[in-house]
Amino acid sequence: MTIQKTTLMPTSYSVIFAVSGAHLINDLIQFLLPALYPVFKAEYALNYFQLGLLTLAQQITACLLQPIMGLYGDLKPRPYTLAVSMTVVALGVVMLATANSFVLLLAAATVLGVGSALFHPEASRVCRMASGGQRGFAQSSFQVGGNTGTALGPLAAALFVLPLGQFSTVWFGLLAVLSVVILTWVARWFANHQRIMNTVAAPQLSFPQLPKKRLIISFAIIGALLLSKFVYIETFKSYYTFFLIEKFGLEIGSAQTILFVFLAAVAVGTFVGGPVGDRIGRRKVIWGSILGGLPFSLMLPYTNLPGTIALSIVVGLVLASAFSAIVVYAQELLPQKIGMVSGFVFGFAFGIGALGAAALGAVADQVGIQQVFNFLPVLLALGLLTFHLPDTD
Repeated sequence: MTIQKTTLMPTSYSVIFAVSGAHLINDLIQFLLPALYPVFKAEYALNYFQLGLLTLAQQITACLLQPIMGLYGDLKPRPYTLAVSMTVVALGVVMLATANSFVLLLAAATVLGVGSALFHPEASRVCRMASGGQRGFAQSSFQVGGNTGTALGPLAAALFVLPLGQFSTVWFGLLAVLSVVILTWVARWFANHQRIMNTVAAPQLSFPQLPKKRLIISFAIIGALLLSKFVYIETFKSYYTFFLIEKFGLEIGSAQTILFVFLAAVAVGTFVGGPVGDRIGRRKVIWGSILGGLPFSLMLPYTNLPGTIALSIVVGLVLASAFSAIVVYAQELLPQKIGMVSGFVFGFAFGIGALGAAALGAVADQVGIQQVFNFLPVLLALGLLTFHLPDTD
């Protein structure tokens, strides 16, 4: 076993929180698309499969581009990439506001996905640079910003977009402009950090370097774990409102509010997972998280409305705690290629979640959305594969 070394500098909390805030804005804007699905379904006569294709168009670009952008950032760091990414997101939200057909909605979804693909691997790298060794804390802080933005998406839709109409989403472009300003400041810190790293000797940390075959197996298992988590969560994000409307006869606004509760639980769970992983080990957090949500997810489709809400909170809290731990765990397997690994994890997670949501949307057209939610918990059994992950702590 060889040793891979990396340098350690003091934690920069201002940078971590700035990037987390930008992540909140990005993911809030990104979620405006699925939050508007009930409107699009009624106004443009879309079926569940077409809604799944919108998710796919938004996420598959992230799946394909993020590893490439991450590797490019490893080879040629570009501090201002983050600011450029949010400029693309601003363009995407304007396209979303003005789209008047399924084809134009697909185009808007794709542009939003490109902006997300540019943002995530570089933002994850910057948070790791600013972590000062608190890698789980930094990654969780970054992720909780995004999940908070995602949780606010349906709430913003229920309180602002649904009453005022699709075009009102254009005003969220102003948040993207604010994010560009924030990330321009972060870019200056990034450039200064790089100069310091090139001129000042810093303490070093060591990481084990696994054999190539073991790395391949480990990343295959990570891919399976991401599949279980993100197909489950993306299906919830895309179709949970329809499940609630169909099963309990709720109004769209009420269903969106319950979706917000679930996504808020996801945000809280995401933050908890990173610091806990710093203390007890990432593998233990991954092991407990995905399998821990299984019994509650099995009960969820068969309870009354209060029970459904309560169980969705528990599932969101438990299941979401895995992601920050998975990201940092994967980075520590290949610490010399942080951007590429981050891009792979985010890209694969988004892509497989979108593919799964699209496929399950097609299934829902045939058997009904309630049947899909009945069988969805089977995915979480893939958490058993965690047993085969090497212990890097």
